[in-house]
Amino acid sequence: MAQKEMTSGIYGILPADIETELLLEKAEAAMLGGVCILQLRDKKQGFKRGLKRAKALRELTQKYDTTLIINDSIQLALESAADGVHLGKDDAPELAKLRSQAPDDFIIGITARADAQYAKSALQYGADYISFGAVFASHTKSDVPVIGVPRLTKACAMFPDANICAIGGITLDNLVMIKMAGATYAAVISSLFEGSAQDVQTNAENMVTLWNNAPSA
Repeated sequence: MAQKEMTSGIYGILPADIETELLLEKAEAAMLGGVCILQLRDKKQGFKRGLKRAKALRELTQKYDTTLIINDSIQLALESAADGVHLGKDDAPELAKLRSQAPDDFIIGITARADAQYAKSALQYGADYISFGAVFASHTKSDVPVIGVPRLTKACAMFPDANICAIGGITLDNLVMIKMAGATYAAVISSLFEGSAQDVQTNAENMVTLWNNAPSA
């Protein structure tokens, strides 16, 4: 496990490919609302522009003591001084090597979707958290199969000592079920970041309050 601790709760995945000013505005609104983990997913920006945006976001997240995770790019994560990287199943063939080369406090998250065997292997090779989903139907990734709450609950039970991130179609209406299933984090995109900055802050406040007051597994 990495030495840095990620606070349990709402894991905000920022909208991809929006203008930098709006990106930072929405990120700050989420943090003002209490979100302590943000992920930058910027696949279409090109490395140079992506690094500029990541560094700007890193500066802002440090102001709020928020964990910053970069999606897919280890190089971008390291060069922007982000707290960690999130990798898909196909992006992590050399996880043990990455774990040995990265700083001790560098966070590595891995997408398992519904593959418990892969999750077990990733944890053994040094992943700090595993993402399972889509738990519910997702507008962001409609091609990802839905696993449902029972399978999420089973995954959490299989790995009781692991940090589990639930993703896919999570909203204020089903958030409590995610925590009760045993998940450590609830990854949210559209249900958090839709609307104006004030909307985002309100969404964040409501989600953080509901999560903190919900019973655990």
